[in-house]
Amino acid sequence: MRFPIDTSSLTFIAGSDPVGVLDMEGRQRMDKATNEPLWGLDLVALGGDDGAEVWPVRVAGEPKGISTGQPVRVEGLTALTWEMEGRHGVGFRVRGLESAGAAPKRSEG
Repeated sequence: MRFPIDTSSLTFIAGSDPVGVLDMEGRQRMDKATNEPLWGLDLVALGGDDGAEVWPVRVAGEPKGISTGQPVRVEGLTALTWEMEGRHGVGFRVRGLESAGAAPKRSEG
């Protein structure tokens, strides 16, 4: 089941570069609804007094122009419950991601 998340009071930063999501055989996983390749990245969610959390999220289609440390706008964030072979948890999906500003410059050390 999908649970929509109200993002109106949250700010998001890309915690990693997007990478293709692979299955156990190393093949690119595809979204069942759109048949687009699935991509994954960590999002840092910042929200008021609650501090920050890192959420691994997936999105259908390559999120272009997103890099680590960059502020991003999130569209259609949902939490999904899953169960497989007696294990269960929560995953996160977004309908879309786009840049909300430039990534900070990285110093060369």
